[in-house]
Amino acid sequence: MLALDYDGTIARDNVVSADVREAIAAARRSGLLVLLVTGRILDELRRVAGDLRFVDGVVAENGAVLHFPETGHTTTIAPPVPSGFIDELQRLGVPHAVGRSLIDADATQALALLRAIRTLELPLVLIFNGGRVMTMAQGVSKATGLEAMLKALRRSPHNLLAIGDAENDHELLRLAEVGAAVEWGSMALRAAADVVVPGTGPAGVADYVRALATAGRLPVPARARRRLRLGYLEDGREFSLAVRGRNVLVAGDAKSGKSWVAGLLCEQLILHGYSVCVIDPEGDYRSLEALTGVTVLGGDEPPPSPRELMRALRYADRSLVIDLSHRQLDEKIEYIRSTLPVLNALRQRTGLPHRIVLDEAHYFLDADATRQLGDLESHGYTFVTYRASALPQALLCASEVMIVTRESDPAEIDALRRWCSTCQRVDPARWSVLRRLATAQAVALPITEECGGDLVLFTLGPRLTPHVRHREKYVDVPISEPRAFVFSPNGHHDTRRARTLRQFVAELKHGHDWDGYLRRGDFSRWIADVFGDHVLAGEVRTIEAEHRTAPRSSSASAVVTAIRARYDLSP
Repeated sequence: MLALDYDGTIARDNVVSADVREAIAAARRSGLLVLLVTGRILDELRRVAGDLRFVDGVVAENGAVLHFPETGHTTTIAPPVPSGFIDELQRLGVPHAVGRSLIDADATQALALLRAIRTLELPLVLIFNGGRVMTMAQGVSKATGLEAMLKALRRSPHNLLAIGDAENDHELLRLAEVGAAVEWGSMALRAAADVVVPGTGPAGVADYVRALATAGRLPVPARARRRLRLGYLEDGREFSLAVRGRNVLVAGDAKSGKSWVAGLLCEQLILHGYSVCVIDPEGDYRSLEALTGVTVLGGDEPPPSPRELMRALRYADRSLVIDLSHRQLDEKIEYIRSTLPVLNALRQRTGLPHRIVLDEAHYFLDADATRQLGDLESHGYTFVTYRASALPQALLCASEVMIVTRESDPAEIDALRRWCSTCQRVDPARWSVLRRLATAQAVALPITEECGGDLVLFTLGPRLTPHVRHREKYVDVPISEPRAFVFSPNGHHDTRRARTLRQFVAELKHGHDWDGYLRRGDFSRWIADVFGDHVLAGEVRTIEAEHRTAPRSSSASAVVTAIRARYDLSP
C-alpha cells in the first residue's frame, strides 16, 4: 500500500500533475492500494484536487476525517473544535478556515492561536505544516487517522510505504513499515525517514511510485526500526535480527530447541503487530495463544478449511496456529500441500499473513511441492527442520537467515555449509562448534546479514509464553521398556515402571518417600536423557539441589508442578 501526503509531495501550488496521477493509476492497476493523507480540509481538498476517486481512500484534516471516494462515505473520528474558540478567533480578527475538527491558519498566526487556547484553557494543540498551522484536539495525527482507515479496510501498516515532506508527516512515516521523505522537503523529516525519494518535486514521487509498483514489494531500508531479540553474545551484547522480508531457516538436532527458537521469533513478530500463521505439525506452538490476537485451530478438532482459514486471517492484527498434532502423517502432508497455496494467494492479495512458519518442513516439502507451493520470492517464510539436507535446493538457496541449534550429524553440517553462500570463507574447523552447543545456545550462520560474515554463537533469550508441549506428542506416547523410569519405593522389590510422562507424574503423586531419587538427581537425569527436554530438566535439577540442601516432603510435588507447567496433562 501507498500513503501519500498532498501539498509539497504530490501537489505543487495546489495542483496534482497529470504525470503523478498516471503513476498513481498505474500503481492501482498493479494491485497497490493508494491512500491520500493530508492536513487539508476535505471540502478544500475537493476544490483543488477535483474528483478524489484517483485514490482508494482519503485521510483529511490531519487524521480527523476519513473519506471513501468510491462510495462518498465520510466519517469524522476526532472531536470538533469548540465553538467558543472559533468565536474568540473572530473577535481577535485572526484569519482562519474551519473544518470539521480543525482550524487552518497561516503560520504567522501561531502566537495569536496559542494565546486564545491558553485564555480559554482548551485541550487543543498547534501542528505546523510548512507555512500553515493547524489547531485541533490533542492526540490526533495523520497516524491515528491512517490507523483507523487501515482498520476499516482490514489492512496492516506493515504492508505500507508512506511518503511525506513536512513537519506533520513524522507520525505518518513512523507508523508505516517504510517511511519515505522527499528530497526537497523538511531536513528533519529526511533525517528521521527510512528512505529518501530523490528529485526536486512531485515528478520525483511519480518516478518512485512507478518503480515501487514494478518491484511489487517494499524497499529494504538500510536501518531497521524494528528488531527481533534472539539472545545474548558471549560478551553480553544483545543479538537481534532486523525485521525485514527474509526467508528464515531454523535447523538442528531433534530435541535441540528448534521450536523454541522459532517460537521466540513468532512471539516478537506478533508483539510488533505482524500477522503470523504457524503450521504446527506436533502441537509445539499452542502456547502462543496466550498473546493477544492469536487463535489456535485444529488439535482435537479438524484443521480449518481454506474458507475458514481466509476468514481467520482477514484482520491485520490476527495470528493463527494450525495444530495438526492429531492428524496422521499422510493427512498432514495432504493438508499442508493444499493449504500453502491458499495462504500464498491470500498474502499476494492482502499482504497477510506477513509470515508463514512451517515446522518439520522436511516431511512436507520436496522439490515438486516447492515448485508448486512455494512463494519464496515474497520472503515471508520460516522453515524449521532437523534434516536440512532433505529440503529442496531452491528453498535452501532462498534462505537469507540461518539459525542452527545443536547439530551432531556431520552430513547435515556439510549440507548447511554447501548451501550457505557466504560460509565457504569461514575456517572449516570453526564449524565443530555446532556439535558442542549447550542447551539454550544457537549459532547464526554467516549468510545472516547481522553476522558480519562469521559464525555467531549466542545464548537464547527467554520466551514470554511457556513452551507447553502437546500431550499427544510427549505425555501419552510410551517410550521403550529399557528407557522406562523404574520406581522401587523404600527399597522394595515391587518395582513399577513409568513409560509415559503421565505415568511418571501419577507415581510421584502417590506420596512415597522419594528422598533418594531427589538426592541422586534421578528425575532430572531421566527427563534430560529420555525426553531431551533440557529446560524442564534444569528446573527439576534446581528442585533436587534445594532438596539436598534442605529436604522437604513437598519436593516431589514441586517436580509435578514443574512438569504440569510445561506439558498439557489434561485428560
